[in-house]
Amino acid sequence: MNIRRNKYFGFITLFSILCIVIFVGIYTLLKPQKRLKIFTPRDVNPELVDSTIQHIGYNHQIPDFAFTNQNGKTITQDDYKDKIYVADFFFTTCPSICPIMTDNMVWLQDKIKNNPKVMLLSHSVTPDIDSVPILKAYAKEKGVIDGKWNLVTGTKKDIYYIARKSYLVVKTGRPEELYDMVHTENFVLIDQKRRIRGFYDGTNLEEVKKLYEDILFLCE
Repeated sequence: MNIRRNKYFGFITLFSILCIVIFVGIYTLLKPQKRLKIFTPRDVNPELVDSTIQHIGYNHQIPDFAFTNQNGKTITQDDYKDKIYVADFFFTTCPSICPIMTDNMVWLQDKIKNNPKVMLLSHSVTPDIDSVPILKAYAKEKGVIDGKWNLVTGTKKDIYYIARKSYLVVKTGRPEELYDMVHTENFVLIDQKRRIRGFYDGTNLEEVKKLYEDILFLCE
């Protein structure tokens, strides 16, 4: 009798374990897998993209670049080689959205400061005003960590082109001035292969928290 009962309980235990394994397997198969889109010019608001590339729907990457950072150092794509990074466009005298964006980028810097895979890159859209000393003072005021976050300046032409032909985030300004720009609130997530993986409202901390989650996903 005891032998029969033990066999019965053994069968129930085995059956229960098998059901759990099957349930977990089915749940794993059906659970939506997190994915991040790879963005191209064709996916973005045409107002933010140079007209010469609006038709491109594949193989879009951030090209080679060279700008000067807050320490007077030339920053190129080699400084971001195999890195995940977040790019944005700002200017130090901006009275509206820039202070909020910078505060949120400071928050993000604190989250990724010990992660060697991740960096930050902010481009000035008023390079004629934002000289190296001004960027340095701004960086010091905001607590920018050298080597982790570069604030860069350059020629208007170069910044305009990389904003509209690479990062796809900046509107044109006055029609009579070719390189006049109106920057947006976008933070742009770039992966290790120089591809755009997301756009986030840099004035919204909840959006920046989502950006941080996506950074962790790319780090896996």
